[in-house]
Amino acid sequence: MAELALNGGTPVRTKPFHPWPVFDGKEKQALIEVLESRTWGTLGPRVGRFEELFAEYLGCRHALGVCNGTVSLEAILRALMVGPGDEVVVPPYTFVATVSAVLSVGAVPVFADIDPRTNCVDPAAVENAVTDRTRAVIVVHMGGYPCDMDPVMGAAGRRGIPVIEDTAQAPGSEYRGRRLGTIGTAGSFSFQLSKNMSAGEGGAITTDDDSLADLCWSVHHCGRGRAGAWYGHPFLGSNYRMTDWQAAVLIPQLERLDEQIGRRERNAALLNRRVDEIPGLAAFRRDGYVTRHTWHLYQFRYRKEEFGGLPKGRFVEALAAEGVPCSTGYVPLNREPFITHPYVRRITGDRDYSALTLPGLDRACEETVWITQNVLLGSEEDIDDAARALEKIRRFSHELV
Repeated sequence: MAELALNGGTPVRTKPFHPWPVFDGKEKQALIEVLESRTWGTLGPRVGRFEELFAEYLGCRHALGVCNGTVSLEAILRALMVGPGDEVVVPPYTFVATVSAVLSVGAVPVFADIDPRTNCVDPAAVENAVTDRTRAVIVVHMGGYPCDMDPVMGAAGRRGIPVIEDTAQAPGSEYRGRRLGTIGTAGSFSFQLSKNMSAGEGGAITTDDDSLADLCWSVHHCGRGRAGAWYGHPFLGSNYRMTDWQAAVLIPQLERLDEQIGRRERNAALLNRRVDEIPGLAAFRRDGYVTRHTWHLYQFRYRKEEFGGLPKGRFVEALAAEGVPCSTGYVPLNREPFITHPYVRRITGDRDYSALTLPGLDRACEETVWITQNVLLGSEEDIDDAARALEKIRRFSHELV
């Protein structure tokens, strides 16, 4: 008789985990107020208030609301004057937007390998990837885990190269006591549906540089100047503006963020202990510089050798069948079809990205499994269910091989 749910057995979990997104009467009331105000467009009072609150929360001079977390990267690159012929160092283990933003401004992405202990970019690989054509470095705080910023800032700073923090998955995470998105030249945030602060879609740009903030504002507002005429366009821009609808939702989302981070931290610690007790699984180690972790993803290592050679994809199918929301994670962006499309090749030339040797990336794609962040918002019983599902698959993995 089969035990695993994937083979027809009884799943460990049949009820859903903690719902996401989270909302209450504050969001409802705020949306009604926007509706009744008839200020449905952009540059409204709620956007301005959200920008003030978000900058204060992070501890930076400027926060600019935009319509999503892809155009936030594009706007920063444009404001930094990154364009055709320039190179931008990026990690290969990230959402495609990190790379597509570079290509969208006509620049060439240069992949720097990741550290498989964290799945964030390896600072030594960043140093090796920099050339005399490098105009920016983008780091990704993967799953909420802070990239090791000091050596990255040192390598870039010695050459006068701006560092952009892709903080889409890490609002509230801290590196040596500093909130992410405030350490580099600029930070980019996403408020897409799955993110730890969500408005369905939305994004933000953060910086302490007054001139850069003004240029980002111009880029996001059709190239207008702050004090210029409505039909005056001193800079090349686009429409990347946030609406009051989005800001109305984001203000209460920000208010409950700290409590949610605390809950995720506690539950992640519980799950780490259980994961480390299962042969073939390993929780990520936490470096001393990580003073706060938002846990947008719960990532752990899977070693198929301990599961009779069961492929990771099949393991994830089995975990999902037991009722735990999970994923195999990102794929190598340097091998995705878009990177060799003729349109992209007009930008990148004859670069053969598929020939790159990126052992950190290969290990991450082979071993990393994700559990979604809403699981960590639940009760200790929820964490126990997730752990029991993992233990069950380990015990009965022979059913699948």
